[in-house]
Amino acid sequence: MSAAQDSAVVFRGVGKRFDDWVFRSVDLALPAKRTSAIVGESGCGKTTLLQLVNAVLRPDEGSVEVLGGGVPDTGLEAFRRRIGYAVQGAGLFPHLTLVENVSLLARLERWDGDAVDARVGELFELVGLTRDLDHRYPHELSGGQQHRAGLCRAMMLKPDMLLLDEPFSAIDPITRVDIYGEFEALQGHEQVTTVLVTHDIREARRLADFLVVMGGGGVVQAGAVDEVVSSPASDQVRRLLESGA
Repeated sequence: MSAAQDSAVVFRGVGKRFDDWVFRSVDLALPAKRTSAIVGESGCGKTTLLQLVNAVLRPDEGSVEVLGGGVPDTGLEAFRRRIGYAVQGAGLFPHLTLVENVSLLARLERWDGDAVDARVGELFELVGLTRDLDHRYPHELSGGQQHRAGLCRAMMLKPDMLLLDEPFSAIDPITRVDIYGEFEALQGHEQVTTVLVTHDIREARRLADFLVVMGGGGVVQAGAVDEVVSSPASDQVRRLLESGA
């Protein structure tokens, strides 16, 4: 079976430009049911690559295949419902309570109330949130609680894929370690394909199975984390790995 057949996302000759090219000729396959981390220096195109997956951006050359098919030109709402998305800062709506934030998409999908409550309870247990927080507003929650809520909201609809853009970068180091463990429990329970953008190589090595190193207008190296760590393809990759030693 080919790598593409085992993959949740396949980039074929992909390039993206704004004024100048951010990257070109990206050929990359991200494994299904695993966590892939995209790392590299600021401005190398990590978030741009991520946003090609859920069609926030479109490639200027090449093609992107997601979950076994091309990214559609129409019907994006249904396509994106299959993909959870969490960003730096949690992104909670300040006028909604914790449970309203987490359950928002399910309520828009007209889930039965009992099903909503059961799913919220399941997710809260996995990430260490308690139901006595249900009716608190975001400003009444700690930073760690807000980020846990962001993960729960992204996972509420039981998506086939989860995209994470620096979701843990604004959290203090002690809380971050706790949330890493809760994320691993969530991933172990849900078995969802995850793509994580991070500037922190230690975070990538802790959470990911597959590592993508970007730089110089493209992908410098991609492979299983242990393979990249044991056999860095360039001085750039070696320096990045050493920065997290």
